[in-house]
Amino acid sequence: MAAARPLHAPVLRASGIVQSFLGTTVLHGVGLELRAGEVHGLVGENGAGKSTLMKILAGAHQPDAGTLELDGEPVSFASPIQAQRAGIATVYQEFNLLVDRSIAENVWLGREPRRGPVVDRRRMLRDTQALLESIGAQGLDAGLPVRQLSVAEQQIVEIAKAVSLDARVISMDEPTAALADHEVSLLYRIIERLTERGIAILYVSHRLREIFDLCTTITVLKDGTHVGTWPAAELDERGLVRRMVGRELSAFFPDRPEGAELGEPMLELEGAGNGFVDDIALTVRAGEIVGLAGLQGAGRTELLSGVFGADPFTRGTMRLQGRETRIRSPRQAVRAGLALITEDRKGQGLSLSLSVLQNALGVVRAVFPGRTGAARQAAPERLAELALVARGLDQEVQFLSGGNQQKVVLARWLAVAPRVVLLDEPTRGIDVGAKYGVYEVMRRLAADGVAILMASSELPEVLGMSDRILVMRDGRIVGEVPPTSSEEDVLALAAGAEAEAAA
Repeated sequence: MAAARPLHAPVLRASGIVQSFLGTTVLHGVGLELRAGEVHGLVGENGAGKSTLMKILAGAHQPDAGTLELDGEPVSFASPIQAQRAGIATVYQEFNLLVDRSIAENVWLGREPRRGPVVDRRRMLRDTQALLESIGAQGLDAGLPVRQLSVAEQQIVEIAKAVSLDARVISMDEPTAALADHEVSLLYRIIERLTERGIAILYVSHRLREIFDLCTTITVLKDGTHVGTWPAAELDERGLVRRMVGRELSAFFPDRPEGAELGEPMLELEGAGNGFVDDIALTVRAGEIVGLAGLQGAGRTELLSGVFGADPFTRGTMRLQGRETRIRSPRQAVRAGLALITEDRKGQGLSLSLSVLQNALGVVRAVFPGRTGAARQAAPERLAELALVARGLDQEVQFLSGGNQQKVVLARWLAVAPRVVLLDEPTRGIDVGAKYGVYEVMRRLAADGVAILMASSELPEVLGMSDRILVMRDGRIVGEVPPTSSEEDVLALAAGAEAEAAA
């Protein structure tokens, strides 16, 4: 899709943008150009300045220095409303929708078509339906309440709002972060429709595959500076990573240690099931990383929840270090040597208003209060081993980057010295450099004899980090493949293509 298009004059140009907060400069003379009908990728590690630049373009921040030009004319936006009126719209990760109102009511909120003093609901529904169809979302009913929509459908509503504003530039912030694979394909088609209409797209994502799939131009930011802008065709993933992190990564994943021997089984399931998964049989040995692959809804998260006692198994057998046990609650799981790092670190893994130290001690204080003193003494060294970047242990976690927040989550669980670690989407929403740091922690844990069961929707991650891969479909494990398999082989098994072909 990222085929070259004829070059047009920039619709929107940012030059020499400088932005500071509380005396700290976060953008140092940054610039980019957005052209009609083009998808422009904006990439960089967490803290590189991407979100700040997006908010300046959207009118949410006013820069300290630099200029914005729209069609070659200087402009300035004192508010997001002014930016929208000028044709610049932004679709953020956190949607701004009224869930009890319909799609049509959300699209035209505050701008409802009227017949005299009364809202013309028939026209509003008709116009919204035509708008949805024009961007390739024919399956959506404009009268549906937003509450009934999937995450992908809610995102489509946000995009439809932007198009209804006659937007000429649409910025998208991590638009696929919470989407299933088939929903990502729908977003691709919608973006293609938008560019065919001459809309310029600024696409911000940590997922490099999407950047290369969609973008014709890529701008890299690092530490608030403009590293450079290149045609996507002149870059590959390795070269892009080098520009983002400022160093050459020998590989995306740390090497498996040669000659490492696995220990005794740490976690064993036989015929395990609950209301979400069934007939689960697996073994994870000391020092082993076992990956769980599968499509959205396959049951990976539910399997981890069952092991951890959040949704206890109601049938089957579970053994920890060879001893049969029944885990009925997360507290019991922690006492038995289990740890669960959830995919939603902000909602379930951290207390954002508390400090780094308070978060790092959270689990040990709740489950093993007698160990709190020792854990407090060990916390600085443990966080240093995780290469945490923070102002200090008293800094509130909400002000850390996504990668550093994930390291704090790891630290709070490592404080209880687990023997089995369950990882659910361990690197979701963090940049490639921070991902590498998390992978190094996983390798170090495995080298220390910890058993790791990891669920991830990123197949390169599953293939790159796992010693063995279990593939799930419809709440069951349907096969095991080695990490030397191709992504296509794993997807075929996950989707049931092999079974269909045999039938």
